[in-house]
Amino acid sequence: MATRQSKPNDQGITELKEKPAQTKPPAMWQVVMYNDDYTPMEFVVDVLEQIFGHNYERATQIMLKVHTEGRGICGVFPRDLATMKVEQVVDHARKHQHPLRCGMEEV
Repeated sequence: MATRQSKPNDQGITELKEKPAQTKPPAMWQVVMYNDDYTPMEFVVDVLEQIFGHNYERATQIMLKVHTEGRGICGVFPRDLATMKVEQVVDHARKHQHPLRCGMEEV
């Protein structure tokens, strides 16, 4: 909602000026991939390249983090895009009969 400010000009006439409302940027969400004992590492790297657009080296780093620490951040997005990415990962994994788990958390 805009607020109005009044201020006299050089001729003594008061003009109303609209002050733009401050808007907050949308909340960001991180997409998180979780480790399991069944999904092949190569498949995880492939998902990170295809769905998240990471290059092979970055995808491998994220995959190793998932493998060693139990979870890894795939990317940070607005909520609707993060939701779409999670759905794409889960659908792709199910089509290839892998139990890969993926979720999202607000940043």
